[in-house]
Amino acid sequence: MRIYFVGSHATGKTTLCRYVSRRYGLPMISEVARAILAEMEASLDSLRTDMDLVAEYQERVFARQVQVERMHEGKFVSDRAFDNLAYVAEHTTNAGAMMNDQRFHDYMKWVSQGIVFFLRPHQSLLKEDGTRAGVAWDSVLRIDGMVKLMLEQHSISYLPIESVSMQERVRAVEFVLSRCGLTTQPQDKPRSRAQTVPPIAAGSAPIQAPRIETWPSYLVEHSDNEA
Repeated sequence: MRIYFVGSHATGKTTLCRYVSRRYGLPMISEVARAILAEMEASLDSLRTDMDLVAEYQERVFARQVQVERMHEGKFVSDRAFDNLAYVAEHTTNAGAMMNDQRFHDYMKWVSQGIVFFLRPHQSLLKEDGTRAGVAWDSVLRIDGMVKLMLEQHSISYLPIESVSMQERVRAVEFVLSRCGLTTQPQDKPRSRAQTVPPIAAGSAPIQAPRIETWPSYLVEHSDNEA
């Protein structure tokens, strides 16, 4: 049971992801980008000015997303999937190389076999987001369009979530998940939360973030069969 919430930033993906994680007792894969940024000891300002650095950063983010998904044996809810490839197209010059890589196509095939909810942007949500001051509405729309393009290009079935009402969003999500046979968990049952960084044993060296060349063996082994 793999559940994805995809879309631009400031669309409420994380809020719904947390709800589903708690409601159905599924591990939650949260944003990996901040962890990668910390590992690279880089700042957002440096990413805006160093094209090579931002390209490396986006490659690591994508590779880490795949790695963490495989850690949970295909049972999780995630507030993103291939979304950062939209930002690659927006901010770097290596989008073509990443999107033409067979391993990217294998991952899109993997996502297509899950349940995908596509959250659409609304200006009211942008205004309510207190963590992203100064985010431009036109930038949100561009990312939204690129995410939709990738969904269509790779024939990924998805349910668009257009409403800004949390009640209506929850109703739509629960309707789909109930039809897929997913049952809710008791409210007092603690929810598990996926780690965005693999655990580090005491005294061991820090784990290096995987480069895009070091993809999970699942994708490498099945690349010929899932092209």
